[in-house]
Amino acid sequence: MNEISIPYHLLLPSILTALFLILIVIKRQKLLIENKKKWIWISLTVFLGAYLFIVGFATINDIYYQWDLNNFDLNKDGFFGGEEITPEQEQAMFRLTNDVGRNFSFITGLIFAIILAIPTYMIGQIIELKKRKKTSANNGYS
Repeated sequence: MNEISIPYHLLLPSILTALFLILIVIKRQKLLIENKKKWIWISLTVFLGAYLFIVGFATINDIYYQWDLNNFDLNKDGFFGGEEITPEQEQAMFRLTNDVGRNFSFITGLIFAIILAIPTYMIGQIIELKKRKKTSANNGYS
């Protein structure tokens, strides 16, 4: 087996998502506390966190499966033959080559992250609406 190849279609979205999350954490004081649209930023943070978890985990799995398969290439020639082919090697090859879900996780990650982010935003809006009603009701009685 050849050396480990980096799955750029998974690594690049992971890095970009991590950079956006770091930027939000650095600017959290301004975005989440001072900003009137804090629930947009909270739901964006949930979206990015979920997406990073899904795509990052797929990236780590892909690299691990390549490393695991490379352990069976005893003579390091990039091919499996003779004594290198064992049931364990076949299992490792199967895990690496037959996982479409891992390779399309950058797309399915978007779907699942949106499924988490939209309810977060909606619940936040409901909380804000209840706070405003409570505040206006308290101001009316004072």
